Amino acid sequence: MQGIAKALRLHGNQLRHTVLQHMNKGIFSWATLISRIQSESPTVIIPHMGLENMTVREILKAKGEAEAGTVYWCNTSHLVHEAVKHMMAHNVGALVVLESGDEKQLAGIVSERDFARKILLPGRPSKETRVQDIMTKEDQLITVSSSTSILRAMELMTDKHIRHVPVFDDKVVGMISIGDVVRAIVDQQHQEVKQLKKYITGDYY
Repeated sequence: MQGIAKALRLHGNQLRHTVLQHMNKGIFSWATLISRIQSESPTVIIPHMGLENMTVREILKAKGEAEAGTVYWCNTSHLVHEAVKHMMAHNVGALVVLESGDEKQLAGIVSERDFARKILLPGRPSKETRVQDIMTKEDQLITVSSSTSILRAMELMTDKHIRHVPVFDDKVVGMISIGDVVRAIVDQQHQEVKQLKKYITGDYY
């Protein structure tokens, strides 16, 4: 029952730094992060297990990606305008990019940040620019596996200043965001509080 308290005590500064790092950067803000957390609530609540025992696999299951195999993607030859429309349609902040002609081969990822920095700011035409021209390429990607701990994922995202990380188990099986990580931590904390309330009110004997 002390798992969350212990994890937050050990990693609280890192969590706080992670959240603060993603406030007011570019087109993103704290309000945007909270809104995304609320609008992308998991369809399955992650069972209480403590942060130190939670892996990326649990986040994917909560998002419905692990079982359904849902990976939002585009390929290198798609126009940026098409990729952004795809993000908006599925309310996501990034897409996995697969090689054109070989859609089993990971080529990189493209995000809202790429769109803002490489299309909006310089005034490039999104309907004439290919995804491959603005994406983060595969050799520059930071990835995790489904067995990576959530605390390790948070550490990577904080240290590398990234918001989206592909999940790779021999192939791409999903994508996690900083919103997913924060949501999972908050969900676990809420469940811990409920258990403590039950203990205090005598539901545990």
